[in-house]
Amino acid sequence: MINDFIDKVICGNTLDILKKIPDNSVDLGITSPPYNKKEDNKGWLVDKVVYKGTSDNLPEKEYQQNQIEVLNELYRIIKPGGSFFYNHKIRWEKGVMYHPMDWLRKTKWVIKQEIIWDRMIAANLRGWRFWQIEERIYWLYKPDGKNLIGKELKSKHALLTSIWRLPPENKNPHPAPFPIELPTRIIYSIFDEEKGKIVIDPYCGSGTTLVAAKILGHHYIGIDISQEYINFAIERLKNYQAEIPKVQEELSKHFVKKTFKERKEKGEFVGKYRKNRNGQPLLEIIENSKKD
Repeated sequence: MINDFIDKVICGNTLDILKKIPDNSVDLGITSPPYNKKEDNKGWLVDKVVYKGTSDNLPEKEYQQNQIEVLNELYRIIKPGGSFFYNHKIRWEKGVMYHPMDWLRKTKWVIKQEIIWDRMIAANLRGWRFWQIEERIYWLYKPDGKNLIGKELKSKHALLTSIWRLPPENKNPHPAPFPIELPTRIIYSIFDEEKGKIVIDPYCGSGTTLVAAKILGHHYIGIDISQEYINFAIERLKNYQAEIPKVQEELSKHFVKKTFKERKEKGEFVGKYRKNRNGQPLLEIIENSKKD
């Protein structure tokens, strides 16, 4: 029963726990897994990225296969029409580039969008390449029947664009936490004002996704292999009210003065190749106005 997992932070192996969750029972997922950054190939900053209770140093083929299996289990448990947001990054090892799309295309998910997370800081300050300050967030979609597109976002959410400029969270015991604004943006954009949905983070770490879900009025399921991070996440959930101001600040960014539909109905500019309500091309209107 899904009720056995709701509003719990579970310590264990992600794949093993996911296999116990019922089919089509979760509304949304968000996570950032360990990146397999090779603990024995670290630079002077990367040596701080050490996960409690697990190693981030697997043969790449084994790592990618594990991620495929985890993502396919998530596909099974997410409801039709539901989404999963997967945060990862491009990596290099001895000159070979590993891109998340290498394994995402081997999963059952429809890859709906690639979002760029501009972290504004670099993790390794060497000059072999231009400093990498971005990570990727993949919006994965489970079709409901033959619909591969899904439900349209409201304008106030979609206008935030596909480049998210958010600094990482600091003052956090986890080595690679994303800021609470990130899951807040996802959850609010997908559910808008709805409440009571179920949000899962299968690598929940310090519990950022879980806290965002709770503040926004939703249920959560968290999984992590580290009991230390589990304990921190539980304490953080108890003190969730301290993080409400950051969530409110993110929510304040979701607004639009006038929707596309409203502009179109009033014959206002909606794109230079579109037409006004009388059928006249707007580009023609603009050009004619320049001649007057």
